[in-house]
Amino acid sequence: MPTPSRRDLANAIRFLAIDAVQAANSGHPGMPMGMADIAEVLWNDYLSHNPANPGWFNRDRFVLSNGHGSMLQYALLHLSGYDLSIDDLKNFRQLDSRTPGHPENFMTPGVETTTGPLGQGFANAVGMALAEKLLAQRFNRPEHAIVDHRTWVFMGDGCLMEGISHEAASLAGTWGLHKLVAFWDDNKISIDGNTDGWFTDDTPARFEAYGWNVVRDIDGHDADAIKRGIDQALLCVDKPTLICCRTTIGHGSPNKAGSESSHGAPLGHDEIAATRGALEWEHEAFHIAPAIYDGWRVGQVGQFREDQWNEAFDKYAARFPAEAAELIRRSHAELPDGFAAAADAYIAKLQADGPVVASRKASQMAIEAFAPHLPELIGGSADLAGSNLTLWSGSKSVTTDDRDANYIYYGVREFAMTAISNGLTLHGGFIPYDATFLVFSDYARNAVRMSALMGARAIHVYTHDSIGLGEDGPTHQPVEHLASLRYIPNNDVWRPCDAVESAVSWKAAIERADGPSCLVFSRQNLDHQPRNKAQVADIARGGYVLRDGGANPDVILIATGSEVGLAMKAAAQLGDNVRVVSMPSTDVFERQDAAYRESVLPKSCRKRVAIEAGVSGFWGKYVGLDGAVIGIDTFGASAPADKLFPHFGFTVERVVEVARSLG
Repeated sequence: MPTPSRRDLANAIRFLAIDAVQAANSGHPGMPMGMADIAEVLWNDYLSHNPANPGWFNRDRFVLSNGHGSMLQYALLHLSGYDLSIDDLKNFRQLDSRTPGHPENFMTPGVETTTGPLGQGFANAVGMALAEKLLAQRFNRPEHAIVDHRTWVFMGDGCLMEGISHEAASLAGTWGLHKLVAFWDDNKISIDGNTDGWFTDDTPARFEAYGWNVVRDIDGHDADAIKRGIDQALLCVDKPTLICCRTTIGHGSPNKAGSESSHGAPLGHDEIAATRGALEWEHEAFHIAPAIYDGWRVGQVGQFREDQWNEAFDKYAARFPAEAAELIRRSHAELPDGFAAAADAYIAKLQADGPVVASRKASQMAIEAFAPHLPELIGGSADLAGSNLTLWSGSKSVTTDDRDANYIYYGVREFAMTAISNGLTLHGGFIPYDATFLVFSDYARNAVRMSALMGARAIHVYTHDSIGLGEDGPTHQPVEHLASLRYIPNNDVWRPCDAVESAVSWKAAIERADGPSCLVFSRQNLDHQPRNKAQVADIARGGYVLRDGGANPDVILIATGSEVGLAMKAAAQLGDNVRVVSMPSTDVFERQDAAYRESVLPKSCRKRVAIEAGVSGFWGKYVGLDGAVIGIDTFGASAPADKLFPHFGFTVERVVEVARSLG
């Protein structure tokens, strides 16, 4: 065939999407058909990436926030030369496929973040752009712009309807993330049809109000217009840019273009044939002519750009060896030499000193101790810094131009905060933590779930963990939240009982490379617990014997957080043959080998009482049919904490009574 036109190159995206959705008999062809021209221009003329090395550190990040249109991204990756074959595309949405229904960052080379829950990809992109800005601020030097790349995000009407888009866009404008460019697929169609009945926002004005540079009225099917829009974005050096692209969903389909009927279902054989005719695509399903492949790949300069960057980095390293070594370490997600030893020394000192503090204060103490060793640690709070105690003496706001800026004032934006944390860690170079009250983890829950699904190394800090919150009452007292977070797969939840366990939970979260951790802390002071060296070491195993009670204890009391102190006091009254197990993280405990778990909770002892100021159902698997749970299966109440605990039955007397009542 003759040299392909830009429209031919874009049509390759369209028909790969059409054919894959048809083969799977499910999927979303309409968005890839509508955004194909935008994608073709971006990927062929602007995106700085190397298909031969998807992990090149200084690559541009591309995020498909409207992830239901995943075949757009898979087509782009395949056509551009990533390790994604035509057979992978034929296997779209099938078991163990490298082309799942929505993009998964751990399944497909070149996919930066898992998307699908609308709006979250956009918030991830904000986190990535913030990471680029801060790393450039930290490492770049005059004539050595070693961190210099952009974040590009595609998003649809649904992303912009989601509340998280408001939260994230507002922060991006405040932070002046000028290397963030978002393309709005303005097609006025969602699943229910034309959006005139439910989405009439003046979106350009909304983004201008957030402090964005807005490029209006771009024809999303005109390559020259798209290029002009991107060029305008690149001229802006102090604001993120929204490019408003008017498109037609299902573009090219004679009977379904512009209709919700092309959104989330195969076009069907007859309509596919009609579309091939309308777009003059004379190829069978999944066939891409060599000239089309050449058109996509011949002009690529990815390896050349990476080679240029490597040469520039070598010059940078010769001039700034310490900075270069640190950037390499951080980009490889390696912890500094000596961190573990320093953390262990701090933990040992805490055990010796025995401070009686709230675990939220112990959390702040741990940050203060660990952060000087971890320049990659970056954190913030959702307008609760003074309550969550996330500030430390070295905190410097990201709104400054300080090289060591490391603190984020998120405002009241729990959902975006958590998704931005995911973006920070996915970009690389940072270990992020975010914070709010435990009860407000509900606002952020889906982003926490995405942390776990992606295996993102994010640390979610939650304080005011129970009825111990006190007078603010049931609206602010978490009851079901601990169990709810524990039920998320691959999500480590820690609820420490004192300053020592708090520091251990922080160390474990920092060292965990394959997923998130939720650190749950108290408002009220907690008693220090006595331990020997072996017990201190066992805290990191998630559950351990705090009070022995002999090789064959009569009763085992299992507790977390503030209730561990209660269990210890009750055990003292129950006698020498009572074991107390502190279980700061059931998730980590369950990963221990069977022999260790048996040594902590021997099957021979069936008299067990679990004690936690939260819903009781979670603990059934630990106490069995012969045991009991002291928990809270109602909402809380407004009163001082020292009145609430006895009101809800958290007293030494009740624990003793329940333990003695077991048969």
